[in-house]
Amino acid sequence: MTGDDVSDANRMGAFIKDEHAIAKGKVRYIGEPVAAVAADTEAIARKATQLIDVQYEALPAVLTPEEALAPRASVIHEDAASYFKVFDTGTVGNLCSRTEFREGNIEQGWRDSDRIFEASYETQPQAHLSIEPCGALADIDPSGRITLWSANQSVFRVQANVCESLGLPMSRLRCLTPRVGAGFGNKMEPHVQPIVVLLAMKAKRPVKLILSREQDFEMVRARHPFKIKVKTGVKNDGTLVAREVDVLLDGGSFADDSPGVLGYSLLMSCGPYRIPHARCHGRLVYTNKMRFGAFRGFGVPQMTFATETQLDEIAHALDMDPIELRRKNLKQDGDVWFGGQTIHSNGLSECLDKVQSASGWTKAQKREATPHTSRALGVACAAHISGLLSTGAIVRVLEDGTIVLNTGAVDIGQGSNTVLTQICADALRVPVDRIGIASPDTDGSPYNWGTTASRVTFMTGKSVMGAAGEVETKLKEHASEMLECSVDDLELLPGGLVGLKGVPDRAVSFAAISARAHWAAGGPIVGTHSWVFDQKTVDPKRAIVIGLPFPQIGIFSFNALVVDVEVDETTGKCSVNRAWSACDVGRAINPRMVEGQIEGGFVQGLGFALVEEMIWDGARLANPTLMDYKIPTFQEAPKLLQPIIVESPDPAGPFGAKSVGEIGINSVAAAITNAVNAATGVQLRKLPLTSERVLGALMERGER
Repeated sequence: MTGDDVSDANRMGAFIKDEHAIAKGKVRYIGEPVAAVAADTEAIARKATQLIDVQYEALPAVLTPEEALAPRASVIHEDAASYFKVFDTGTVGNLCSRTEFREGNIEQGWRDSDRIFEASYETQPQAHLSIEPCGALADIDPSGRITLWSANQSVFRVQANVCESLGLPMSRLRCLTPRVGAGFGNKMEPHVQPIVVLLAMKAKRPVKLILSREQDFEMVRARHPFKIKVKTGVKNDGTLVAREVDVLLDGGSFADDSPGVLGYSLLMSCGPYRIPHARCHGRLVYTNKMRFGAFRGFGVPQMTFATETQLDEIAHALDMDPIELRRKNLKQDGDVWFGGQTIHSNGLSECLDKVQSASGWTKAQKREATPHTSRALGVACAAHISGLLSTGAIVRVLEDGTIVLNTGAVDIGQGSNTVLTQICADALRVPVDRIGIASPDTDGSPYNWGTTASRVTFMTGKSVMGAAGEVETKLKEHASEMLECSVDDLELLPGGLVGLKGVPDRAVSFAAISARAHWAAGGPIVGTHSWVFDQKTVDPKRAIVIGLPFPQIGIFSFNALVVDVEVDETTGKCSVNRAWSACDVGRAINPRMVEGQIEGGFVQGLGFALVEEMIWDGARLANPTLMDYKIPTFQEAPKLLQPIIVESPDPAGPFGAKSVGEIGINSVAAAITNAVNAATGVQLRKLPLTSERVLGALMERGER
């Protein structure tokens, strides 16, 4: 398979249709596949690839956003103007997309401010590093219909992307998901699935491809590097008045989810604080690097690093306690988010109370240390959404009264199958072992956009509640005839029973009701529910927005984090001794899993803050293996990592639940940086905080 097997017209992409299934005519980054071979054995396939001769014409590379935006830069997508786009991206030359928010009057805000703080911040690319690398298996039946199993975060996105890229009717492709060894965003959009499907179509045989770790590093996607300028105006008493943010994103060779990351990061750029005047704008740029895309936090860890680090700088300049500065400016229930969306539940104040108490926080953040080390506490706050786009659920009562739940949501290791089963069980008042959950399958599952954006518990859980409610209605209708009473007199009883209110001995089982429905009257009992999140993100009377890909976006979860960091001033090494992370999750459906998500988010954020960095040597990724790319292990994890659950139920969520998957990572880099800055007295504004970078700053401090 080569680009000659793909039509010019068939392109895929979440926001901009700019990518072929395989390189066609032009290679845009080192690592982009140009040919693929299927053979009876791996050895034959490897030998065959060595026989392929590719003729390349060298083109000038643009490797940074600044180079790409230069007046005479080589254009990476010459036909970008003709690409289909799902919103007004403002694409021109190598400018892939742009977004801008304006609220209040920024010039008035500067005039009203007593002091103005301005600084630039920079974050690095980070690899997803799921335990399972990307892979797929495709089979084709005699009629030409294809079945595809793959590591993914949405069977429906896989189906759409493969069919777009190969010009197939969606009805010709069935997509399924086995157990997935994590995703974190890099399996939401396509990887090798289109290649595997086309090879299976050509060979008329099953084809399986699993990427090596090095291939997974080089050709899938990674977290965006951000360059952020933040300007904030404040009163002398610490009241936040105005903020301006300018963001420059390296999007790599293809748009992928990047326009969404840019827009969402700007939506979160004022944080959970009241700032009446704001202007936040950003640009996303094509470069000759691998595509960057969705990664846990979706741009918020980068934005939070910049804005929360600057808040500590402001607190220090005003001689204020960093927690009190944040508390003074917190948004409350009933306030609106940047752009105008109403906040219906907000437990951030309680999150701050709990981490302040648990950590023993005082205004004097420094702690006792050895002669060659310094030690201090750092704090940061963040928010994240819980809802986006559409989903559905089907609940079926089987002949014996047990239940099958089908949602189409992919469990990538975070435990959504367990949580959705619990929601269904509680809604119908049956034990969880009476409920089976179906695997995602585009032939039989109701549509679910994806396991991404911390949306499954809130979005799909609400559909499970709706479908279970429909089943409850049908069960009661049958039971009313069987018990010869009014539907209004019936209630669900524990253990799979429908009974008369206040009459313990008058009840019928789900099994008896289902047998009647299957064999005597009414037909099988099936409940369905589907919905799309439709709360407007922007109030046009309040804010002006240009180029936002999300017309509707979900409710908010919140986090406050305190870390205890020690810095070895001889080597520059930073160690997190203890951490306290409090998350407002609405309602914890499964508290143990919530704690696990908070802990996992923290450790992944620890890597982002201190050690993880993808490095390019010219156009080539220089460290695409775990020999050269450092990630945190148990040795680097804090001795004490305390997850703290705060429940501020949201009226729209299932049993009040919101989200937890991403909120725990967003504030980690900022809190650690604030602790390092407090401990050492230096001002670090670039990640990761490697030993070399910290030691260099300490040496500069000594020279001054």
